[in-house]
Parts: sequence; C-alpha cells; structure tokens
Amino acid sequence: MAMHLPSKRGRGRRTPMAEINVTPLVDVMLVLLIIFMVTAPLMNAGVPVNLPESKAKPLEQDSKPVQVSIDTQGQIFIDSDPVTEAALGARLSDIAANRRDADGRPPLVLMRGDQAINYGKVMSVLGELNRAGLNRVQLVSNPAGKK
Repeated sequence: MAMHLPSKRGRGRRTPMAEINVTPLVDVMLVLLIIFMVTAPLMNAGVPVNLPESKAKPLEQDSKPVQVSIDTQGQIFIDSDPVTEAALGARLSDIAANRRDADGRPPLVLMRGDQAINYGKVMSVLGELNRAGLNRVQLVSNPAGKK
C-alpha cells in the first residue's frame, strides 16, 4: 500500500487521492456470501405443506422439476403461484407445451399434498396432470421419523 506525503506542488492544495480501499468491499461481500449460503437451503419449498412420511429413498433429478402443491385448505399451487381449479388444466397444458427437459420430454412434476386433504382432491389434480400430458409425476413425502 502506498502512502501519500504532502508535496509543495499544489501551492497548499492537497492532491486528490487516486486509490480505492477495497477492504470494506471485500468484508461486505464475504458477509453477503455467508448470508446467502445459510439462507439458500431454506428457500427450497414455497408452499408450507405437512407431507406424509415414507420409507422410500430420494430420487435423483436432472433438471428443475415443476412443483404442484395442495395445502391444508385445498388451495392448489404450481411452484409457489396459486391456481384455481378452473385454470389448472390450461396452466398445466401450457407447461407441457413450453417446458422441456434436456432430452426433449415434458418436465418432471413433483406432487406435494398435505396429509390432511381429501384423497379425491389429489386424484383430480393427478387427472389434470395426465390430461395435460405431464406423465412423469413423483409424489413427495417426508422421510420416516422426520417432520
């Protein structure tokens, strides 16, 4: 790091400092990096759903799947956007037509249903998924013993 000594050149005026101190910038960036590293895993699911338990092992995924969720009140969400039952078929058809995986197939759909909802509600959403052509559906559950 260089030091500026006063000079006699400017007739009493100081010369402007031409250095930028990057230490505070690096400190702020490291703090932000730590904050993002801690909060990123917490932003996984957008809709709070009380999932049932299962002893099945997790499946590997290639690309980002579409999440269809049904909460305790029976409200349907695609990713984290609420959707009415009337608009569900059109939204799913749009997803099937416009989103493709790397291999050209329609995207994987993760179905998340609260354990307190009616089974008929889940079946009607699964029927809409099938009608839209989204046949790669996985049902999401919590591992056994974890809540």
